[in-house]
Amino acid sequence: MSGVTRPVLGCVGQPRLLAGLDVAARLDRAGHLAVHGALPPYPPDGLVGLAEDIGLGGRGGAGFPFARKLRAVERSARAREGRSAVIVNATEGEPSCLKDAALLLHVPHLVLDGALLAAAALGAEDVVVGVTRADVEQSLTAAVAERGPAGRRVRVVRLPERFVTGEGTALVKGLDGGPALPSGQKVRTSERGLGGLPTLLSNAETYAHLAVAARIGAPEYRTAGLPAEPGTTLLTVAGSTVVEVPLGTSLAYVLDLCGTVPGQGVLVGGYHGRWLAPADAREAALSRRSLAAYDAVLGAGAVLPLPEDTCPAGEVARVTRWMADESAGQCGPCVRGLPSLADAVEQLVAGGGGAALDAVQARMRGVLGRGACSHPDGTSSFVASALAVFPEEFRDHALGSGCGRRVLGALPLPADENPERLVVDWTLCKGHGLCVDLLPDVVRLDADGYPSQGVMPVPGRLRPKALRAVRRCPALALRIQE
Repeated sequence: MSGVTRPVLGCVGQPRLLAGLDVAARLDRAGHLAVHGALPPYPPDGLVGLAEDIGLGGRGGAGFPFARKLRAVERSARAREGRSAVIVNATEGEPSCLKDAALLLHVPHLVLDGALLAAAALGAEDVVVGVTRADVEQSLTAAVAERGPAGRRVRVVRLPERFVTGEGTALVKGLDGGPALPSGQKVRTSERGLGGLPTLLSNAETYAHLAVAARIGAPEYRTAGLPAEPGTTLLTVAGSTVVEVPLGTSLAYVLDLCGTVPGQGVLVGGYHGRWLAPADAREAALSRRSLAAYDAVLGAGAVLPLPEDTCPAGEVARVTRWMADESAGQCGPCVRGLPSLADAVEQLVAGGGGAALDAVQARMRGVLGRGACSHPDGTSSFVASALAVFPEEFRDHALGSGCGRRVLGALPLPADENPERLVVDWTLCKGHGLCVDLLPDVVRLDADGYPSQGVMPVPGRLRPKALRAVRRCPALALRIQE
């Protein structure tokens, strides 16, 4: 969700994924081979063994062991005449993440190497890369062309830029030509993925690590990082700087390297992540074990320090509303629950009293464990973590005193590319309420049954519903305004 933002690059120690960028802004095929050398072939068992030896986990969020994915696809493919596919998830729906974009803009061949290596080991027929940014699509398409005939196995598909696009079933549906929305079913892509085939699905950074490890071997790969968590990882700090760091590096050191400090707290793992209090952020290391002590995970690698001069409660309310607007529209907890949670958080911030605090808690409980995908749970956990780390801020806002600070937008959100508004003509509106039935994510009614606002922003994905509300308004009191 980073639009046209170009990442600033940095490194702690010797770069691996970002090697060679000190002399070139982008490594073409020749530059890539000059820096990394040729890619050795690996049989299926050899690749599984390599992934196990380096402890390679997915770098897109859940951290699922890559070797287990490979084995699962192999088993499923044997029952399907050996047919399988490989997907590279480079959709990066987090507004605060740029690491996969950095790889594909600057070192695309490293990602392609890893994907093609996995495809060769599995005997996979298709390698498909899902992207959302136009510049990433262009860079990757150019890299595929630079490979000549070998690149014909790779297909690049651009999908809608949405938070939920990268969810496994949504990505598969989008790449198969359908809507990029979660299916709501517990489907393992290793059993049924692209075109119904057993599919290896992992994110861009994971494949890049595989390509590095295949060249340097497990012993050398393990010289960076921790014994239990070897290697390096990519982080996006403050929504703009991508750094490669050995696992186990101090979080405070990385923030200092990027010219920032923990501030009021640090959000780790993106908008489905967890907040760390300043003292915890100064003590934490960037590893699964260290972050688990704070009930946090690296997730998609986003690290977002909150500056001292912005309002924490207002920042959280702003992101919660955006997350509600990013609903896939597939289930009640998303369609109704998340907008209600966003309403409750906004009412709390506006001075809704103890009742508003209770309402936020109730709305969070109402969506947990009930969604068709993880979006309701992740959004609820984001709010719960903020309440735990900033309790006085939310209490002061609820009781009406607030903090006196403005909301500066320190937590990055994408610019609305279609800033249309639904406008109410008060001289015509009769309070029929049909508009809220057709457009509950945008229209809210006041105590008298009239729209509570006269001008309401309409997300681009809801434009068809907004037009329907305009056409069906009995009093002809609505219009769309750019």
